[in-house]
Amino acid sequence: MSSSDYKTMTTAQIRSDFLRFFEEKGCKLYPSSSLVPEDPSLLLANAGMNQFKEYYQGTKTMREIGATSCQKCLRTNDIDNIGDSRHLSFFEMLGNFSFGGYTKADAIAWAWEFITSPEHLGLPADRLYMTVFEDDDEAIELWHAQGVAYDHISRLGEEDNFWAAGPTGPCGPCSEIYFDQGPDFEGEAPGDDGDRYLEFWNLVFTQYDRQEDGSMPELPHRNIDTGMGLERIAAIMQHEGSNYEGDVLRTLIGVGERLAGVTYHASDAVDKSLRIVADHSRAVSFMIGDGILPSNEGRGYVLRRLLRRAVYHGRLLGIQGRFLSSYVHEVTSLMADVYPQLVENGALIDGIVNAEEERFGATLDAGETMLKAELESLGEGEDLSGAVAFKLHDTYGFPIDLTREICANSGHGIDMGAFDSAMEAQRERARATANRDAWGKANNVWVSISDRIAQTEFVGYDSDELEGARVLALVRDGEEVPSATLGQRVEVVLDRTPFYAEMGGQVGDTGRLLAKGLSLQVTDTRHHEGGLVGHVAEVVAGEVAQGRELRAVVDHGRRELIRRNHTATHLLDAALKQVLGEHVSQAGSLVAPDRLRFDFTHFEAMTKDEVERVEGLVNAQIFAAEPIVTRIMGIEEAKASGAVALFGEKYGDVVRVVSCGESETPFSRELCGGTHARNTAELGLFKIVSESSVGSNARRLEAVTSAGAIEYVDERLQLLEDVAASLKCRPSDLKARVEALEAELREARKSLDAAKVGASSDQLAQAISSAVDLGGYRCAIARVEGLSGKELRSAWDTIRDGMGGQKAACVIASATPDGKVALLAAATDDAVALGFSAGALVKEASQLVGGRGGGRPNMAQAGGTDASGIDAALRAVREMLGA
Repeated sequence: MSSSDYKTMTTAQIRSDFLRFFEEKGCKLYPSSSLVPEDPSLLLANAGMNQFKEYYQGTKTMREIGATSCQKCLRTNDIDNIGDSRHLSFFEMLGNFSFGGYTKADAIAWAWEFITSPEHLGLPADRLYMTVFEDDDEAIELWHAQGVAYDHISRLGEEDNFWAAGPTGPCGPCSEIYFDQGPDFEGEAPGDDGDRYLEFWNLVFTQYDRQEDGSMPELPHRNIDTGMGLERIAAIMQHEGSNYEGDVLRTLIGVGERLAGVTYHASDAVDKSLRIVADHSRAVSFMIGDGILPSNEGRGYVLRRLLRRAVYHGRLLGIQGRFLSSYVHEVTSLMADVYPQLVENGALIDGIVNAEEERFGATLDAGETMLKAELESLGEGEDLSGAVAFKLHDTYGFPIDLTREICANSGHGIDMGAFDSAMEAQRERARATANRDAWGKANNVWVSISDRIAQTEFVGYDSDELEGARVLALVRDGEEVPSATLGQRVEVVLDRTPFYAEMGGQVGDTGRLLAKGLSLQVTDTRHHEGGLVGHVAEVVAGEVAQGRELRAVVDHGRRELIRRNHTATHLLDAALKQVLGEHVSQAGSLVAPDRLRFDFTHFEAMTKDEVERVEGLVNAQIFAAEPIVTRIMGIEEAKASGAVALFGEKYGDVVRVVSCGESETPFSRELCGGTHARNTAELGLFKIVSESSVGSNARRLEAVTSAGAIEYVDERLQLLEDVAASLKCRPSDLKARVEALEAELREARKSLDAAKVGASSDQLAQAISSAVDLGGYRCAIARVEGLSGKELRSAWDTIRDGMGGQKAACVIASATPDGKVALLAAATDDAVALGFSAGALVKEASQLVGGRGGGRPNMAQAGGTDASGIDAALRAVREMLGA
């Protein structure tokens, strides 16, 4: 069978041709959704159908006959298999979909046309095989009608060719398309474990709704869900037998060859590591590009694990220093024309990768140190405990493969049974989280209300009041109610509202809902399913009922303060980008009336100078009295204008663009649905009050403006006055007064230390007089009382001087005033040259007082918790010295 009996296509050509083909059939082209799915039951987007779930459920309808997309996907359930010929973490899934539009017959006919037509893939028909569900006679006849011979169609059981959302719910038969790679590959038939027959496209015909009793009535409309792995079809179209041989991944493997100085296909171990780094680096680039940041849970944990696994395999290849950014840049070069976020967030991707890589390098070093310490405590041939191996893996991110290799080199094995048990328990916990029903609909009152009521219209950008707002629903204690009376707390849903519901970090408005004989105090405003806004309120007069018309009045003063702080976050974001770099991206915020909090991506603490420069830039915009300009425009026009989109946020086709300034290139321009000041001058003053860490790659600034800034300054000035009064000086003299007090304190502490040592002079004199001669130098071994570790060093100075300053040594121990133990061993260079080792002596003695310690041959200290062991410790020292 010739490998050249069909044409060759690049990955880009296949992607483009597929999408164009189905557009021409009448399907609407959808861009790939983010790897962060809108579906809360999913951790990561893992299939092309994720973004169409609501169409499958029938809660949304589509005018077109169907849809087509190329979806970014990420799966890590097979992470241990990544690096073989098939498994990937990140992949692209080509798909076409129907939600009661085109039919099963259409799907099969179009699939056959696309894969066999010379204008498209042009694969030879005699190398194509189909599998169908064992009872699906319809699919067999539909394939045969396209010209597929019956002996190229196989029936498989439910495990292989029947898809289901879960134990109940949407389900239906599948038909998979296979390509015969030829007799050079193992395999007897489509669907077996061999690689000869390579499945590359799955057509799912979702037509049933499985019930609790096992019955399967037809769905209201039949759905089509197809998925073709782009990497897999690319390998086929490039006449290769592995996903990793396709042009994109093979280019990334080439990066590893260049950096490590190795050759692909030189050995199985090298090949596996090259493939893993190629795969994981692409996954990492796209995850960060879609707003995922490294953390120890959820999506961030998946990202961190992939990144660290890539770094580890880079080390196995012999790559020294940081290297992943080379892969990231190649990923961007290969794929940014289709996925522009790789360029838009390039600085951030680089920064995160470099910071995490450097941090994990230190983790690997620390893990290796910990492991070697554990190995030193083992007897000859004894296995490392599985618990220790799992702790290294799970807590410190130290790969088990590296643990196994280091253990083997030291002559030890690992209790893999215990390790595997711990790993399986972790997997069970992960599966329990991942296997939640992805199709179940939230059973709460807001879902049912949103089924019959349109989303609440927000009319509060230009006004804080609204007459004639109609009550559409009332919710109390999780249940819809027809009315609420005096003293009851209730959430009120209106048809229109000037109240801003908490979103994007901006807190919800407060205020009042009023009518004749009726008053409700609104304490919060919240978003709910279907775009409904709930006004959290207490009835303080009268009775409210569905259908009542009200006057909605927002707390004007509070709203004004929130507006100013929200505008300040925009100015702050722009200033941070100028001072720290374009990698800065908002990672969270709180916009309240009294303060603002702003989290952003950055990799180290800001310096005092950087904080002052950011403050200065923001205040310069405030003092310039720039107008705040809001425009409504299409999302693409907004992006083209340079508007900043929040990292990882999802936007509609039409967006609000808020600019601080009227020029073509204002200081700040962002996509934002919040409320804002009308002019930067309304902010009055901007003051950063704290800078802190909120994770390994994020920082937090807290700041105040306008009334909050005045209050902050007044408090600090009052504090200054109070401290100055306490120190009996003027505020302007406070710095000099504090410096003088510090100098006095240092002198007092010196005098106190000297007094303490002096008080022990009899004990030290006794230690000197009883010092033993150790053949060339004298050593004082003694117990003294009441001295700290620092004071023992002063005691050594006294002992050394008392023994002439040369050829002297000491080992002294003290029960400290707080009941702990302090140990010190010290010696002159002459004594060390004659064999005295302070570190060895302290290491041995500290074990007898419940402590650990060590140090250099000429000076070593330790602490302990058991003062009753001091005498035994000193006896052990005498034995070691032969004294």
